[in-house]
Amino acid sequence: MHPGFISWWQQHHGGHGHSHAFECDARHGCGSTSHGGACCNSAPSDDFGSFGVRRPLRFLAHKLELSEEQVAKVATVLNSLKTERAQAEVDQRRRIAAIADAFEGNEFDLGKIESAGHTQVATAERLKNAITGTLREFHSVLDEPQRKKLAYLLRTGILSL
Repeated sequence: MHPGFISWWQQHHGGHGHSHAFECDARHGCGSTSHGGACCNSAPSDDFGSFGVRRPLRFLAHKLELSEEQVAKVATVLNSLKTERAQAEVDQRRRIAAIADAFEGNEFDLGKIESAGHTQVATAERLKNAITGTLREFHSVLDEPQRKKLAYLLRTGILSL
C-alpha cells in the first residue's frame, strides 16, 4: 500500500493505532512513535508544499546523497520557500475574503474585486521569484552528478515542483 494512503485510511477509519500492515517506521519515511511522539501518519500534515513529497529534505538528502553541508544549505533554501508559500496562502485567504465582501453589500463593490485581483497578481509574481531564486540556489549547492539525478527525478515524475 502506498504510504500516502495510510493517513487517509486512518482518518476515515478512526484509527491512530497501527495494525501490522500500518506500522509506522522508517520504511514509510515517518519515523517512529516509540519516542513518545505521534506518528506523522496519524494526523494531516502541511509538509507537502516543497518539491511534491512529504519530507522533501529527507527525500532529497537520501536520493541525491547530499553531504552534511549540502543538507544544511538545502534546508535553508527549502525553509525560505516554505515561508513564501505560507504567505501566499495567507494572501489567498485575504483575496477570497475581499471577494466575499464585494458580494455582501447591496451594491457590487468593483473596487474590492480589482484590489483582490491585484493582490493575486502580486502574490503570484512574488512566489514565482521565490521559486526561481530557490531553484538557482539549489542548483549552486549540487554537483554535476547530483544535478543529473535531480533532473532524472523530475523527468520521471518521482519528484515534482
